[in-house]
Amino acid sequence: METDFVRLRSPRSFVVNSVLFVISLTSLVAAQPVPAPQRIISLIPAVTEMLFAIGAGPQVVAVSSFDRYPPEVTKLQRVGALIDPDVERILALRPDLVAIYASQADLRAQLERAHIPFYVYTHAALGDVTATMRAIGERVGRGREADELARRIESRITAIRQRLRGQPRPRTVIVFDREPFALRGIYASGGFGFIHDMVNAAGGENVFADVKQQAVQATTELILSRRPDVILELRGDPVTPDARGREIAVWQALSSVPAVRTGRVYFIDQQVTVIPGPRVADAIELIARTLHADAFR
Repeated sequence: METDFVRLRSPRSFVVNSVLFVISLTSLVAAQPVPAPQRIISLIPAVTEMLFAIGAGPQVVAVSSFDRYPPEVTKLQRVGALIDPDVERILALRPDLVAIYASQADLRAQLERAHIPFYVYTHAALGDVTATMRAIGERVGRGREADELARRIESRITAIRQRLRGQPRPRTVIVFDREPFALRGIYASGGFGFIHDMVNAAGGENVFADVKQQAVQATTELILSRRPDVILELRGDPVTPDARGREIAVWQALSSVPAVRTGRVYFIDQQVTVIPGPRVADAIELIARTLHADAFR
């Protein structure tokens, strides 16, 4: 009778056991965690804010031309933005992760040729903020911190919704761009995307909710026909009090609109309201306090 020792030493058994050993070793190597990137470049202000908020700020070596928050980014190199990424500078910084927009196809191809890992950012709705935060957290070795922060944000948004339950929802036109001191080139939020969702959570009803796209080119005639109760302008760049007053005053040309007639034209010039990042709950509360001041007294 053949012993176990003989069977193990037979050529076929030796080959089988060798293959099994290699498979086991390969599985062990594959199971090893990928080292967290230590030289991150972010071309997306929202992602930059997320990285710092979850404790990955020390890993960031460069940011976009438009990053202004948190204050630590002022000390970092600038490498362009959506339409003008500085590829030479990006490559020279030897990053081990670059956060890019999904539409930056050329940059993506160049990073692939240079064998530089990248994170492709896509954003549409309010729920994508915390989803992105969790994803980027896992990618940079801060998964637990990202999940904890995401839970706090979601909890705050839920609390704001509950506080406003039963409140009337003013029909609101949400303007995010137009020509300075004129009612020309007006762009408003459609019924899809981060800004629409944010105002909805803050207790407003978007007058263009039926237009299922992120932006609507809103003529004055269209705004007159929608008859909003509130005109809410959200701008990322701060303006002087004098300029703010003049911007609000241009709406007097539409005196028949309920929002103008009742003095419910608001101009919020804080970047927090236009960056879908970790301060989103702050932005929603700011808008909610603007639309429903009585509910926060």
